[in-house]
Amino acid sequence: MMTPGAVAGLGGIGAGRHTIPEKADSQVARLRKDARGGRPPGFDEDRCKKRNTAGRTVNRLKQSRAIATRYGKRGYVFLGTATAASAAIWLRP
Repeated sequence: MMTPGAVAGLGGIGAGRHTIPEKADSQVARLRKDARGGRPPGFDEDRCKKRNTAGRTVNRLKQSRAIATRYGKRGYVFLGTATAASAAIWLRP
């Protein structure tokens, strides 16, 4: 269990607005409860778009077999492979 001091030291990690939007049936259930339903979670559309872009980019990198299985045992070899795969994705029409 984390102490309040440790939580405060995290600098707001996990705090703030939600990244994933609330489901429609959850909204209906919360509104049906009226005042007992609690406040709606905050949702940041821009943050959701950025999260989606990052996730798609990582998945495209994982399509490269050398990156997905990490054939290179050394860090610099893996970094070079990841850089080459990133360049190939970037140059793709």
